[in-house]
Amino acid sequence: MSAALDEAAGTLLAVWEAAREQTTSRLSGAQLRAVMVVEQYDGINLRRLASLTDMLLSSASRLCDRLVAAGMLEREPGRHDRREISLHLTPEAKRLLAGLRAERRRRLTRILNAMSPDGRVALLRGMREFDEIGRRDAAAVAEGWPVLQPSGERNGDAPADLPAPSRPAVTHRPGEPIPPDGPPVVRTA
Repeated sequence: MSAALDEAAGTLLAVWEAAREQTTSRLSGAQLRAVMVVEQYDGINLRRLASLTDMLLSSASRLCDRLVAAGMLEREPGRHDRREISLHLTPEAKRLLAGLRAERRRRLTRILNAMSPDGRVALLRGMREFDEIGRRDAAAVAEGWPVLQPSGERNGDAPADLPAPSRPAVTHRPGEPIPPDGPPVVRTA
């Protein structure tokens, strides 16, 4: 199942990359990722941006310099500490991201329209569950929480094509609410 999903994900990534090339060809992948992080966390500071994009602070600073020069980001002094700079998207960056998402959706709609109605429903249901559990798992890993275990497994047994968890497992069943003291949901674009 993992191999089949990996192959299907490759097709999905190819659709997204084609949309990115058509709409954001003047931005590198790292620049686009930074713009998307700033969109998600408007007013973010440089240190947090570097952390969320897995970059050195100096590299993130140079990247932001290029994005400011390209008209994608604006810098402004922080509200609480004027020495700290907060980052915001420009209207041009917002238009660029809207165009990227519209192009991705156009390409996805073309493929979805060729699928059977049952296939579309199953795909959507599965992707929603995958998204929910994937976000929780990413947040858990970032916070040092135990690895999530699929809801159908018992006693920590993993399917044959998945490695057994190396830490105690947290069981999640779709539709269950996230506990108030559980990991936060991390949004990505």
